[in-house]
Amino acid sequence: MAKPRKEMIAETRAKLIAAARRAFGTVGYAEASMDDFTAEAGLTRGALYHHFGDKRGLLQAVIQEIDAEMTERLNKVSADAPTRWEGFVAENVAYVEMALEPEIQRIMFRDGPSVLGDPSTWPNANGCIAAVARTISALKSEGAIAEIDPEAGARLIVAASSGAAQWIANSDDPKETSRRAVDGFRTLLEGLRAQKDEFRRAV
Repeated sequence: MAKPRKEMIAETRAKLIAAARRAFGTVGYAEASMDDFTAEAGLTRGALYHHFGDKRGLLQAVIQEIDAEMTERLNKVSADAPTRWEGFVAENVAYVEMALEPEIQRIMFRDGPSVLGDPSTWPNANGCIAAVARTISALKSEGAIAEIDPEAGARLIVAASSGAAQWIANSDDPKETSRRAVDGFRTLLEGLRAQKDEFRRAV
């Protein structure tokens, strides 16, 4: 019995994304050949154009898949922490440290921004900012951090973590850069709590 059309479409998309992800993660976007990964998937360029428009559209699909996996990992990091504040710090630090992982480094933090532009304009950006803003609101209600506008705080933190990750990914010494970036990022986050302590002293 023939497979339903919806299932066939999903399989075709999954094959193309998987083949492209391997190519983008190993040789990079610029060197990845559409003919190579369509052949690997057992499909044609026509299938790629039909489902993704072009190579750039396929990169966007690969990034969406990796981003969803990263989000799942980060949610677990946060959930495993003993307190909301520790989970917040651990989650943000883990995101920055993911820039050391070869596939994520190349696709998410090097080729992605180079091809698709500023990550703050990507489709997933608003969802990420909204999630961080919700955590900031919860931390404020617990009295764990200083008084700060949740959206403003979220946008600043997301921009800082994204910038740190791209710095690591494009560094000549990613491990040393990661160490410096994480140390600096922890200091920035701790500043939220330091401001709270100063506020209390002032009162």
